[in-house]
Amino acid sequence: MFILNLIPSSPLTLSKSTHQYYPVKRIRNPLNFTHSPVFLNKSTPPSSKVCNFNKIHGSPLAKIQTLSAKAAHFGNTVENPSTKSGSHVPKAAASSEPNPEGEAESVEAAAAAKSKAKTLQLALVFGFWYFQNIVFNIYNKKALNVFPFPWLLASFQLFAGSIWMLVLWSLKLQPCPKITKPFIIALLGPALFHTIGHISACVSFSKVAVSFTHVIKSSEPVFSVVFSSFLGDTYPLNVWLSIVPIVLGCSLAAITEVSFNFQGLWGALISNVGFVLRNIYSKKSLQNFKEVNGLNLYGWISIISLFYLFPVAVLVEGPQWVQGYQNAIQTVGKASTFYTWVLLSGIFYHLYNQSSYQALDEISPLTFSVGNTMKRIVVIVSTVLVFRNPVRPLNALGSGIAILGTFLYSQATAKKKCSAGEKKN
Repeated sequence: MFILNLIPSSPLTLSKSTHQYYPVKRIRNPLNFTHSPVFLNKSTPPSSKVCNFNKIHGSPLAKIQTLSAKAAHFGNTVENPSTKSGSHVPKAAASSEPNPEGEAESVEAAAAAKSKAKTLQLALVFGFWYFQNIVFNIYNKKALNVFPFPWLLASFQLFAGSIWMLVLWSLKLQPCPKITKPFIIALLGPALFHTIGHISACVSFSKVAVSFTHVIKSSEPVFSVVFSSFLGDTYPLNVWLSIVPIVLGCSLAAITEVSFNFQGLWGALISNVGFVLRNIYSKKSLQNFKEVNGLNLYGWISIISLFYLFPVAVLVEGPQWVQGYQNAIQTVGKASTFYTWVLLSGIFYHLYNQSSYQALDEISPLTFSVGNTMKRIVVIVSTVLVFRNPVRPLNALGSGIAILGTFLYSQATAKKKCSAGEKKN
């Protein structure tokens, strides 16, 4: 079968038949055998169950094992030259190699810093939005309490916003959009409905408590779903179910409101209708002007709304303004105090709308809707504390149910928009 030369100085010799019956590739682990091969020297003790081919001088398997070990060592050295001091790669060359782990850590650190900056920015935007809304509602109500002429006050608020935007455009702090005849025509409808919504809200503020107006205004989703459905839009069942607590909560709050007034109630409801129609009409008439950002769009709507509102205000309240102004100064005691209230109501009316558009540009619609719901809660609580309006338990319960319904509606509509976007993609 084969020839085994046991002369110490001679290597192990294998015949061709060895390769035929015992090829190297059939031996999976040359280091360990469970049975002693028959070609071992008979002088090997029978108790020895292990054959170490490294001890057989000139064994081909030993040479193969040695070469394999050297190859593995060389591959390890090439992949990681800095692991051993005996590496054949110079240290200068190794130090110049990129470090993937270090790069990954730097990328993660940059992403974490960017995330913190984004969170801080959103916190500031929401903070300013809430603060400006609270200031507007407080000083608007103070001015209306001593000067109950909402048409003039609403006109001044639009005037203040128009002047603010003209200053931004003239100083190039805000890029001015290109004004064309089709653009102005497209704005006429949304500006008209914005005027209706704004003056109706001011009338409601002058007749009832600010908290009650905001509770009724939280029913805006009901009008949005109804009007949109008439125009052909479809809504899933969860959206329709979400408006049920809104209706129930507003009804409970209305019948238990201490300062209830039909003019205040109807003013808030008409305001909802106006703003809903503004949103619906804007989507259709302004489709060809998507390059105009929200802030510029709101600025031009305010300017056109001023031309709508002020002439009507003169006809409705004009003859009473002089006497009303004198009574307001006598009530307040200082003319400067009254001027400050009116001025702050005008400036912060525009600022809180500006912040809302900026927030909508920075965050998703779902986050914005949640923030808007929380804004109503903050405004209601703040005005109740400032004006010390009496709140009955059922009134508070109804307000809470209505706001909860508004939150559920925002969640349901956001999911509808997300599913519609996924279908388009």
